[in-house]
Amino acid sequence: MPPASPAALKPRHYGMAASFFLVVILPILLSGWYVYGRASDQYASYVGFSVRSESSPGATDVLGGLGSLVGVTSSSTSDTDILYKFIQSRDLVERVNARIDLREVWSKAPGDPIFGYQGGAALEDLVDEWERKVRIHYDNGMIDLRILAFVPQDAQDISNAILDEGGILINQLNDIAREDALRYARAELERAQDMLREARQSVTEFRNLYQLVDPVADVQGQIGVVTSLQQQLAEQLVGLGLLQANAQPEDPRISQTELRIQVIREQIDAERQKFGSTGGEVALSEVVGQYEILAADRQFAETSYAAALASFESARAEAVRQSRYLAPYIRPTLAQEAEFPEREKLMLMIAGFLMVFWIIGSLIFYSLRDRR
Repeated sequence: MPPASPAALKPRHYGMAASFFLVVILPILLSGWYVYGRASDQYASYVGFSVRSESSPGATDVLGGLGSLVGVTSSSTSDTDILYKFIQSRDLVERVNARIDLREVWSKAPGDPIFGYQGGAALEDLVDEWERKVRIHYDNGMIDLRILAFVPQDAQDISNAILDEGGILINQLNDIAREDALRYARAELERAQDMLREARQSVTEFRNLYQLVDPVADVQGQIGVVTSLQQQLAEQLVGLGLLQANAQPEDPRISQTELRIQVIREQIDAERQKFGSTGGEVALSEVVGQYEILAADRQFAETSYAAALASFESARAEAVRQSRYLAPYIRPTLAQEAEFPEREKLMLMIAGFLMVFWIIGSLIFYSLRDRR
């Protein structure tokens, strides 16, 4: 067999080389020229914070002696979620822009159309640029921010503005919570006051109606009278027995003793009848029952009033101090050197993307060519 002819470059090989130069080499050179020649240095300011809250013992714990007098500091995840959304909101961009002219801050790189601010005067353009320049990381109730600017002081100023506005938002949430707590506690206190007033008024009307200060005490007095009469009756019965045994039947002392026994028994019956209905009047036992119901209502109203008053005092004490506050664990930093754009990282990403794009295109080209 004749020897194989040496390999020779064909037009498709020149086409692949040209495509590699146009798709990979030339874009990399242009990107390198821009990244190293025109891209402006950007300085980063870092800040980290979380929302803290102080919880105090409730009114029931104070009354029952179960609560601690020292407040406990804990994280408030729901407030942190609100703050996380607030940092990404148009509202914060507008507030920070009122403090610092963000258009001027991010327009300090006129020769950099990619990393510099190219938007107009609309706030929506600033919001888009905010998403590029402000990076937020949220983890386990802690928020970390990275703010970019072309001047280190500008980046730190924006960080301070975000921190201040976040503190203002937390204070507003504090005010709303305090107003709600005071409003509810005040309404509960007024309800307890009305209930106590009605209970005491009912007791006063009862006393005026029956001319009794304390029916229970009157009943105790009646019981004492009956007990004393029964003792006297027992003594007279014993005396009568002795007289009947030792004296003559005609002895006047026997008749006198019998008369005295009869009177004592009638008096006992009269005293006992006071506990029941007599002559169409209200029974003393019923009066005592009504009074005990009113006394129980008054006692319950007094206990409710004491609890409501303690709750109101606790809410008022809570209102005088800031129960939620912004706790920065990383103060806004001032950059010493430019960290961005990360030129080496950008070039590697661009080169890798272009290589993958060229390889995929080449494979598609040869796949279509082999099918012919």
